[in-house]
Amino acid sequence: MAAPLTVEEIRRQVAALGPWFHNLDLNGVMTAPDHFLGDYPCVKWRRFAEALPCDLSGLSVLDIGCNAGFYSLEMKRRGAARVVGIDSDKAYLRQARFAAGVCGLDIDFRNLSVYDVARLGERFDIVLFMGVLYHLRHPLLALDLIREHVAGDLLVFQCMLRGSMEVEPVAEDADFFDATPFERPSYPRLHFIEQRYAGDPTNWWTPNRACVEAMLRSSGFAIAGHPEEEVYLCRCAGAPAGEGAVYPARGGEI
Repeated sequence: MAAPLTVEEIRRQVAALGPWFHNLDLNGVMTAPDHFLGDYPCVKWRRFAEALPCDLSGLSVLDIGCNAGFYSLEMKRRGAARVVGIDSDKAYLRQARFAAGVCGLDIDFRNLSVYDVARLGERFDIVLFMGVLYHLRHPLLALDLIREHVAGDLLVFQCMLRGSMEVEPVAEDADFFDATPFERPSYPRLHFIEQRYAGDPTNWWTPNRACVEAMLRSSGFAIAGHPEEEVYLCRCAGAPAGEGAVYPARGGEI
């Protein structure tokens, strides 16, 4: 077994693997101490950590878009039997593997995108989908694939929200000649960003709260909790697509 790294060795590796988006505490070395959001994502995690079981013994967890692995590390620290973290960015995965090694935690990190989840070939007790939706060209497809292939019980979902935080009841059907619902701020809205947002060209969307909740429901998730402004705890509602789903395709689409 290799000797633990010294603080100076960790500091050198952190610098070599940077820049970091997750500010992790690696034996006293912070990976992103000047993060524009503060101690992120720990500052976010503290606001909803108590909503998840403190003991995850025997449970499996999938962290989609794991970045440098903050949430994967937290799940393993709570005793999850198996934690898999996936990300399409190899640089983030190098950071995640290094961080897990420093912390002495056994986590399986893989280079996959959310559109590849079927390749995992298994369902997980808990699926984390944190801060990913608005980076995707095809966000609703991503939610559908998660529900169909990997969500076993609980989805922990987080998304940047902009616009109204009010959620109005939406009619089951709408009159073609009545455009007024679309003019109300509390109607589900998914704003498209053609160029950049906050300097990031991968920020494609800024949904409002009503939109996020409608998207989750339409993909077969029942919202069971809302412990933090941007965080939802969702249960799988009915069977996934192709198995007598409760969210049938519309207009003859598959």
